[in-house]
Amino acid sequence: MNITGTFTKLRPQSLLRQISGSSDSTCLQALSNSVSWSIYLEQGKITYATHSVEPFDRLERHLRRLSHQVPLLTSEIRVQLRLMFEPDSQNQFLAQHSDVSHQHPEYQAIYWLVSQQHLHSTQAAVLIQELVKEVIESFLLIDTGVYELSDSLQRVPRICRLDVEKILERCQARLKSWQSLAPQISSPYQRPHLLITNTLQTKNLPDLQPTLTNWMKGFSLRHLAVIMNQDEIQMARNLSPYILKGGIILHEPDPPFDKLPKTCKGSSASPQYTTQFIKKELIKAVEKPSSIPPQTSAKIPVENIAAIPQLPQIFAPPINQVQELTISNNIKSSRERVTTATATAKKTYKIVSVDDSPTILKEISRFLEDEKFSVVTIGDPLKAVMSIIRHKPDLILLDLNMVGIDGYELCRIIRNNSLFKNTPIIFVTGNKGLVDKVRARLVGASGYLTKPFTRAELLKIVFMHLA
Repeated sequence: MNITGTFTKLRPQSLLRQISGSSDSTCLQALSNSVSWSIYLEQGKITYATHSVEPFDRLERHLRRLSHQVPLLTSEIRVQLRLMFEPDSQNQFLAQHSDVSHQHPEYQAIYWLVSQQHLHSTQAAVLIQELVKEVIESFLLIDTGVYELSDSLQRVPRICRLDVEKILERCQARLKSWQSLAPQISSPYQRPHLLITNTLQTKNLPDLQPTLTNWMKGFSLRHLAVIMNQDEIQMARNLSPYILKGGIILHEPDPPFDKLPKTCKGSSASPQYTTQFIKKELIKAVEKPSSIPPQTSAKIPVENIAAIPQLPQIFAPPINQVQELTISNNIKSSRERVTTATATAKKTYKIVSVDDSPTILKEISRFLEDEKFSVVTIGDPLKAVMSIIRHKPDLILLDLNMVGIDGYELCRIIRNNSLFKNTPIIFVTGNKGLVDKVRARLVGASGYLTKPFTRAELLKIVFMHLA
């Protein structure tokens, strides 16, 4: 079966419902605004769904949430996952695993977690369910583009099958919640920046957590929610009154997230829109937002998982362990009201960048200092160790190929100092080979940033290792 079509006005949920009525194994692929969606169905149930915008960023966020309940999902395992499966190292790894070479790399990564017993198959099913819901949520927002139906040729064993109607019901409910925040908020990938002024009246505004204000440095609402381990819609609701009054400015999504459809058609909270409130005299009192019952925890619903096939060589945890697989929406730290003093006193993370290229150092400084990180640049690698000891950074960016000493040797020297045993060290290099990445891990590197890189890519790796 191969069916193609072009739509100028599409009701994606209707298309998905029609396909779910088929007993065939089907792949629905849609393309809109240079973003592609792939939804796999088997006997009318969804087995997986993904879209082309940063699939490993999406996987990383959901793994971080799940890691609160699954101690085996350490940061080291998550970094190893990306090194093994995220393009560009994907092709070399798959050369030894030709039986899965046709599958999406992030799905292969999930299956690897199960096969290596880092995840039980039931936990992997819950992970896939959350990934599918996020993908379907954006799929329901597209209205123009092209689509194709084809036979699904996946050979990787199915981890789960999800009920289409229940997935659609939950996605539509969340979309309504997002749309209730319009026009101030039109995308979960918009980036809030705190701007507290003496004229801002906060007495009727909801409290904001100081930890949250620490991370308003270019991360999106969706990424902030993961850092804070909060429900993203509830967090957006809490920020909305500040956005309305001009205490928080929303910037548009960074590429490539700006290609995804907006939750509110025809409206966007651009910096020009949000900053106009700052120019006005803030005289009128803000209405107290409607009270929302506090959520003690958000249990991940699993009733829409139709089947979880038994996978080979996977341990089975006790039933009560699976039943307790929840994601907490609460922050255990005490809450404070945001004031000018709080904003001024918030922690700034210190990042040291070592590179013998002034151009690269300048770009890194520009990308990060705009987000209020403290950046120390070191152009002479032979003097780097003493400077790093003096500054005691929270994260180190290290060029791989430098005159005098290479990044591998410098990383080994830094790691031998007990002060930096757990400090993230990220290699910044133009080398893309798997051998280079394996060697980087052997000397203690925490991650790998390939040149040339964008601001979004740099912030993403900072998010991975500092949040």
